[in-house]
Amino acid sequence: MESKRLGGTRYFVAGEGRPLVLVHGLGGWAGNWQAVAERLAGDFRLVVPELAGHGGSDPLPGATTLEPFVEAIFEVLEHENAVPAPWVGHSLGALVGVHAAVRRPDAVRALVLAAAPGITSSTRVGELTVTVLGALRPGRVVGRRSAAAARSPRLRALLLGGWAVADPVGLDPAVARAFFAGPPQHRDTLTAGRALVVSDPRLVLDRVACPCLCLWGASDNWVPLQDGMEYARRLHAAVSCDRRLRPPVDRRASRRGRRGDS
Repeated sequence: MESKRLGGTRYFVAGEGRPLVLVHGLGGWAGNWQAVAERLAGDFRLVVPELAGHGGSDPLPGATTLEPFVEAIFEVLEHENAVPAPWVGHSLGALVGVHAAVRRPDAVRALVLAAAPGITSSTRVGELTVTVLGALRPGRVVGRRSAAAARSPRLRALLLGGWAVADPVGLDPAVARAFFAGPPQHRDTLTAGRALVVSDPRLVLDRVACPCLCLWGASDNWVPLQDGMEYARRLHAAVSCDRRLRPPVDRRASRRGRRGDS
């Protein structure tokens, strides 16, 4: 992927074709998408922004909601002529995608939400967890041992087991290297984390009009499967979990059908 910069936002581009936006999660960076980007770049022109404070993007210290994070991404997409486009978001990136679809429904053609947060994480326990991790930044310590840990299943289990990934031993070494490479670059993930915990998606999900697909891991350490089911219920979305997939639902057609039945 080619690295670029617009104002305070670092982003990456790759491939040719229709635009597709990939947004990483809290504590992540654009490199988390490397393995996925290699497979998609043959069919899409990928735009992979880094959220403020993450990777090489400048912090937004005054941000108290997710709206400034959304706006920074839209500035990049407008600059790259990548509007409208489908969005794929992981964790915080998924919640940012939800807010983007509400803010500019003309600009977001579809959403893939992978382990979207905001329901369980909006509790007091979730707030404390995000605050502690944002302040202590354990990923920076892990990142210093990235090369050795990425190669060793035992080290991956020791450093990532129980908090970062559900199956650290089975984690692909290349994906692990990308995972470890992000945290040492971050300058401020706490602001984004605090904006996350005050952004309850249940207040806006009924305003998302585009087709949606929810992806969840049954053993996710951070976002329980019942949160995914709640997202899907409110979005009338397809759910993919443990390789079982139901086809996506066009919410606009669904709504037209319900109106016609009344």
